[in-house]
Amino acid sequence: MTNIFACIDGSPAMTAMCDAAAWASTNTGLPVTLLHALEKNEFEGQADLSGNIGLGSREQLLKELAELDHQRSRLAHEQGRILLNSGKEYLADLGMPVVDTLQRHGQLVETTQELSSGMRMLIMGKQGTTHAHELIGRNIESVIRTLSNPIMVVQPGFQTPSRFLFAYDASPTAKKVLELIASSPLLKGLECELVMVGEPSDEHERQLAQAKQVLKSAGIRVEAMLLQGEVVPMVCQHAADMGCNRRCFPNRCSLNGTN
Repeated sequence: MTNIFACIDGSPAMTAMCDAAAWASTNTGLPVTLLHALEKNEFEGQADLSGNIGLGSREQLLKELAELDHQRSRLAHEQGRILLNSGKEYLADLGMPVVDTLQRHGQLVETTQELSSGMRMLIMGKQGTTHAHELIGRNIESVIRTLSNPIMVVQPGFQTPSRFLFAYDASPTAKKVLELIASSPLLKGLECELVMVGEPSDEHERQLAQAKQVLKSAGIRVEAMLLQGEVVPMVCQHAADMGCNRRCFPNRCSLNGTN
């Protein structure tokens, strides 16, 4: 796994994704590849050929629609190329003169899966251009379920994080994330809020203490706390209370650009 991939789609989070990629590259020493997935539904028109259309007329209509789809495909490809070059120029201004760009035809989920063997981290915007009014973009959940690679989710207004929260539940996946955090240079120098949500018990205290020791041994400053209540509300509220601008869950990292 050698590259940090940042998905570029022209959404409002595009600049934030580039900022996050630059930060991740600086901390890890890994190169950045800007990725644009050219999904077919972005340029392919939908034709309704129902009704009483003569055979000759229908063949002519199909020919015109095919030509229109070709035009749309060419324009979408050019737009993607412009977006990638824009991102590359932006990163160059940040002091990153060597940035690869990659444009692929196909669905984002399948594209990232094909590239996963060379992917150290994937950076995505919280919402894409086609899902700007939703809480999160529809592609995020599908990509998270498909990939085993670390994924960073960003929103507009990225700022370099100084403190992160790790929601730990002692599951096999959480233990794997714990090892990744301890071994990666990405979070070195940041303060860690290690939290577990559950009822007070000797077992939970033991699991929390073990995780804390792993992080401390890796040179990470860490504070551990056992919280009670519903997992998601408690974790998000604690992150806000402690001023954490990064949250780590199993197989997902979220960067909050508003903190």
